[in-house]
Amino acid sequence: MIEFLLPAIFAGLGIAIIAGPLGSFVVWRRMAYFGDTLAHASLLGLALGVLLDINIYLALVVCCLAIAVLLVILQKRQLVGTDTLLGILAHSALSLGLVAVSFLDDVRIDLMSYLFGDLLSVSPSDIYFIYLGVIVISFILYCFWQPLLSSTVSEELAAVEGTNIDLMRLILMLLVGTVIAVGMKFVGALIITSLLIIPSATARKFSNTPERMVLLSSLIGCISVLLGITLSWQYDTPAGPSVVVSAAALFMLSQLKKTVE
Repeated sequence: MIEFLLPAIFAGLGIAIIAGPLGSFVVWRRMAYFGDTLAHASLLGLALGVLLDINIYLALVVCCLAIAVLLVILQKRQLVGTDTLLGILAHSALSLGLVAVSFLDDVRIDLMSYLFGDLLSVSPSDIYFIYLGVIVISFILYCFWQPLLSSTVSEELAAVEGTNIDLMRLILMLLVGTVIAVGMKFVGALIITSLLIIPSATARKFSNTPERMVLLSSLIGCISVLLGITLSWQYDTPAGPSVVVSAAALFMLSQLKKTVE
């Protein structure tokens, strides 16, 4: 039994580890809707990958990164509010994806597996891909941790200190987009953002420093993965949603604890 579950466990833990620090930035910057926008856009990446006959992973990553870059460009022009812009991009990309899928008459796509994930279908090559992403994203976060953190606390003060605010915003959005593109196949496009937000929101209750919140977010995410996979195995529930349900249960339990001063 454990041999069957090991790939899913390793994949889930990898996603949870890197979702911790990025989820913390999402919570700090109140970017939850941005995550949903990228998750919706991922369906467009899926359709384009099949249409162009290229690697699905690559198509998902490129599509999410393109949406992130487009958002930064449009934000800079200040045409409309950010929330309005996110709504336009999210629903436009989702609709384009559905239109593109309608042209795939000779190709069968299991949309349910991409909408809700299929953590138990992980292959060894998937695990290599996930942990390569973990290593690259961790290295980038290590290199840019201080400017990312200072621009999150106060963009005005960070700009005075010489931090390139636009570059930091772009880097963060690209990293979040990469994690969503990688994780959506396993957790699902509809709930991948939950794995970013819920563990970080839980960790916030027990943290008095940014670094502690990041570490606790990853730890809580890993615990959620283990609990979710166990729930899925014992009761034959969908693995991805089971992970999110476990994370939500931990969040509710955390509300019994007073916030760390």
